[in-house]
Amino acid sequence: MKFEESQNLSKFIRKKIELAFGKFFICDHFVVAELNHEIHVDWLIIQKIAHMIIDQYGTSRKIGFISNKVNSYSIDPYVWITFSQEYDFIEAAAIVWYTDAGFMSATLEKMFLKSSVKLCESLEEAVHWISNPEEFRS
Repeated sequence: MKFEESQNLSKFIRKKIELAFGKFFICDHFVVAELNHEIHVDWLIIQKIAHMIIDQYGTSRKIGFISNKVNSYSIDPYVWITFSQEYDFIEAAAIVWYTDAGFMSATLEKMFLKSSVKLCESLEEAVHWISNPEEFRS
């Protein structure tokens, strides 16, 4: 399910940002990313996402990140190692998967992320988890 199509979840959206490679929904304490079909996420795209998030929240604020995998795309998992060394604003991440391939990709990404990560079967589950920091800080 796409984030802005969910009547229960669209109330969280403060701002929608469309970039060439995907849509980003800026909420009070988290970002939801929906990347385009069949793109390859490399370090350049990760940097653009990071700078867009910093522009929205500043450099000192910790936020949650939800990757809503509504489309099929590839990602170089090693970019997360460099990301963790360069940036420190993601407190927790939720990855929503819809297919077996999406689950396998999410499982691989989780291995490379420094922050607390939860694999979710629904967008509602991801928003609930990311909205309750006591769940991922324990």
